[in-house]
Amino acid sequence: MLNPALALLGAALLVLSFPRADVSWLAPAALAPLLIAVARESRHRRRFLLGYAAGVVYWLATCYWIQFVLEIHGGMGRLGSWGCFLLFCLAKALHLGLFATAAGIVIGRWYALPAVAAIWVAVEWTHAPLGFAWHALGNAGIDMSIPMRLAPFTGVYGLSFVFAMTSAALALAALRRRRRELAWLLVLPLLYLLPALPEARRGTERAALVQPNLSQSERWNFFSYNRMQRRLSYLSLQASLSTGNVPPALLVWPEVPAPLHFDTDTRFRDRLVNLARTARTHVLAGVVTHTPDGKPLNSAVLLDAGGNLLDRYDKMILVPFGEFIPPGFGFVNRITSEAGDFSPGKRLVVFSAGGHGAAAFICYEAVFPHLVRRFAQAGAEVLLNLSNDGYFGRSAAREQHLKIARMRAAENRRWILRATNDGITAVIDPAGRLVQQLPPYQEAAILAQYSYEKGLTVYTRYGDWFVWLCAALGVLSVGLSLRRPRLRS
Repeated sequence: MLNPALALLGAALLVLSFPRADVSWLAPAALAPLLIAVARESRHRRRFLLGYAAGVVYWLATCYWIQFVLEIHGGMGRLGSWGCFLLFCLAKALHLGLFATAAGIVIGRWYALPAVAAIWVAVEWTHAPLGFAWHALGNAGIDMSIPMRLAPFTGVYGLSFVFAMTSAALALAALRRRRRELAWLLVLPLLYLLPALPEARRGTERAALVQPNLSQSERWNFFSYNRMQRRLSYLSLQASLSTGNVPPALLVWPEVPAPLHFDTDTRFRDRLVNLARTARTHVLAGVVTHTPDGKPLNSAVLLDAGGNLLDRYDKMILVPFGEFIPPGFGFVNRITSEAGDFSPGKRLVVFSAGGHGAAAFICYEAVFPHLVRRFAQAGAEVLLNLSNDGYFGRSAAREQHLKIARMRAAENRRWILRATNDGITAVIDPAGRLVQQLPPYQEAAILAQYSYEKGLTVYTRYGDWFVWLCAALGVLSVGLSLRRPRLRS
């Protein structure tokens, strides 16, 4: 029973590394118990089951809020929501099961440390293309100044590699392996040779970020709809006009749980145009638009100070079960109130605002480093994350989402202005630090200070080159280990 206990201990350490516990210093050791367990086990099937059991516990404990979303906002009821959430956990646990199997194959080799870390990165990357990405182990290191030096070169995956390698080293030490097999750790001091994080500084530009705190359960009618728009306008003008004769460079509305149909509701569109003219600034707003055949789009529109529409970005990566129903899951209720599945956008957009490039990525898109980097690569000098985290309730998902967005800032060395419906609205500097934030669950606006940045990081230029290197190393190490099973140390 020791091996299953070790696997579950590893799952617990992973859970504790992320919000809400957020004991981030556990991340460099979190995988060690599971690796000890798979090293003690010689059968591939049992290694897979150890990782799979750990994966089920891990996803249950970190993404518990999915059950709440399905029950309350998806209308599935207690039994249906738990059933669907358990199916989700059983599917996502396959990743950790695959990692445990592959790690067990290479753990007996002299190259175990880099091989295990490479396998972890390669498996971790597969969450995005296979339907749902949320946690990357490296996100736990957002406040660790030395590992964070890797972010602009390798993205979050470099930090994941380091944490997986240190976990493997602890596992080998516990297994009393030869000291020379730990010599790979000597590369870690080289992190000090990488450029330090940018120093904290105040931004030179100002933007008004609005947090309207709209209810997720509101049933909109003519009166509540108009009252909501008036409150949004009031908050916007209050923040914008507080700057005196010099208006802010941007006025930003978040994604909201309200039917703000920009292209079909002329009354709302006129109100937004008048707001831009009165505030004398560019207005970026999260709205709903439609395709030519009438399908809804989750969009961000930018108006100039004269109220003219400059451009529109349509969200390209949609939320499973929230904005579309994956094939085979037609029995799951849709969470949003829009009729029909949302359509994904097809065009990467960098807005031109006052002579500077600005780009908006919407809510869940913050999870995908390969997408966010493309905005900076295309000329965005500041990034804006429009989000509605109200679906999460008062769970840890808000803090998890914010930590993810912070990593995107560090990877691309860009300021991120994060406007949310009911929290956590924040300003993030190019090192991933929180500079300003509003308390959640409050109607408020913040006058954010930020700067425009033009340089391109290695990660911004070349994307997931490190992931592909890890994938190649992982495949090679597993292949060599299977081909020469007698060379175990």
